[in-house]
Amino acid sequence: MLKDRSILAGFAADREILLLPAMAARHGLITGATGTGKTITLQTLAEGFSEMGVPVFLADVKGDLAGLATAGSPKGKIAERIQELHLPERGYSNQGFPVSFWDVFAEQGIPLRATVSDMGPLLLARLLTLNSVQTALLHSVFRIADDHGWLLLDLKDLKSLLAHLAENEALYRPNYGNLPRQSLGAIQRGLLELEAQGAQAFFGEPALGLSDLLLTDAWGHGVINILEAQKLTNNAPKTYACLLLWLLSKLFEELPECGDLPKPKLVFFFDEAHLLFDHAEKALLEKIEQVVRLIRSRGVGIFFISQSPADIPDSVLGQLQNRVQHALRAFTPKERKAVKCAAEAFRPNPAIDTARAIEELGVGQALVSCLDEKGVPRMVEKAAIIPPQSHAGPLEPQTKARIIKSSPLLDAYAQSLDRYSAYEMLAEKAQIPSPSPKARESKADPLEAILGTFAKKAGQQITNQIARGLGRKLTRGILGTLFGGKI
Repeated sequence: MLKDRSILAGFAADREILLLPAMAARHGLITGATGTGKTITLQTLAEGFSEMGVPVFLADVKGDLAGLATAGSPKGKIAERIQELHLPERGYSNQGFPVSFWDVFAEQGIPLRATVSDMGPLLLARLLTLNSVQTALLHSVFRIADDHGWLLLDLKDLKSLLAHLAENEALYRPNYGNLPRQSLGAIQRGLLELEAQGAQAFFGEPALGLSDLLLTDAWGHGVINILEAQKLTNNAPKTYACLLLWLLSKLFEELPECGDLPKPKLVFFFDEAHLLFDHAEKALLEKIEQVVRLIRSRGVGIFFISQSPADIPDSVLGQLQNRVQHALRAFTPKERKAVKCAAEAFRPNPAIDTARAIEELGVGQALVSCLDEKGVPRMVEKAAIIPPQSHAGPLEPQTKARIIKSSPLLDAYAQSLDRYSAYEMLAEKAQIPSPSPKARESKADPLEAILGTFAKKAGQQITNQIARGLGRKLTRGILGTLFGGKI
C-alpha cells in the first residue's frame, strides 16, 4: 500500500511506518519465529513495490504467496485489524497484482532454466558438495571447455566432457596439470545425485532472460515473479540457495551501473536465507558479500528473510539497513542469545526495551527501523503491520493454471532446446579416427600449398581465438566478473 509514493508498512501508535523507495536498494531484513507474520510482511512489501512500478522476485517456500495474483477477501483477525487501523479511509482496497509463476520443475509455473556455463564452477562445486581439490579440478574442467570452445549447456555436456577427460588425461596434462580419475569420478557421482533430484530440468536452454524479470503491466505495476520453491527447498535446498545466488550474480553482471535511483529497478526477496550460508566455504561467503555490497549500484534491492539475524553472517548483516523483526521466543540459552543479537541490530529507542519487546510481540506486530531521507536508520519502533490487499494464502489450482497458461512468457520457455554443444562435439571427435603419420605426409594441404605454412598457422590461430572467445563468453557464469574482471 502506498502513501506519498512510499510503502506504508504499518503504524506505530498513530505514526506511519514508511519504507522510502530511494532507500530500498540499501537492502533489508525480515526476521522472526515461524507463525509470527513474516510472510504477511513480505507480501505487503511486495505489493507496495509493485504499485510503485518496481518488479519483484520472490520465492514461495510455503506455497502461500500465490494469492498475490487475486484480490483479498479479509475475514477474522485480518478484517478486524483493517478496521482497527482505519485502513479503508487511508486508501486501502483489496486488489490482485500482476504475477508470473516460475518453476524449475516446470510443474507449477513457467520453466526456469540456466546453462551449466552460466552457473559456473564455484556454485556447481557447492551443489556437488566437492572438497577443495575437486573444486580446483572442476575449475580446470571449465577452463578446458573454455579453451576448446566446447559449450557446456546441460548436464550431459558436462558428463561427456568429464568422461572424455578421464579417457584422455595424458593429452591435457602438459597444459592443465594432473586430472585425477578419482576426483573426476567424484564429480561424476555428484552429477548423478543432482539428476536424481531433478536438476536435469533446470540445466539447459532456453535459459532465463534477465529482461523477463523486469516487466511492468499495462497500468504500470511491476510484475511480481514468484518462484515455486516448495519442492525445491524440500528435496534440494542447496539447489534453491545456489539458484537464487546465480540470479543475483546474473543481475549484477548484466545490469549497468546506475548509482542511487529514486526507486529500485528490481527488489529481490530471499526467503529461508540461512540455506545460502549454511556450511558455505570462506571463498563463497566472500563472493556473496561482494555481490550484496555491489549490486546496490545496479539498482537492485535485496531483502533476506530468516528466523533470526544470527542466521546471516555479520559481513552481510551490516549491509541490510531496513529491518523488520517479528517475535522470537527465548526458552534456551541459544534462543536468548538470538534475541540479544536481534535487539542489538537496531538503533536503540529510549522508550523501548528492545530485547523484551521482541519476546512480547504478538502475531502481526513487529519492531521496525527503516532509513530516513538521508540514509540514517530511524530509531526502532513497535508497529502493527498492515495486512496485504491481495489474497493471503494459496490459490485454487484451476486459477493458478489459468494464470500460467495466459502468461505471454510461456511460449518462449515452454519447449526445451538441445543446441549443438559439448556432448555433440565430443561425440563427433570420438568418431573421427586420428590420421596416421604416413597419411599426413602423402596428402598435401591445399591451404598450405597456396599460402605457405606460416599463413596456415596464422589462420588456425585466428580460428582458435574465435573458439576460445566464444567459450569464454559462455562460461563466464556465477560471480564470474568477481574472479578478476571481464575477460
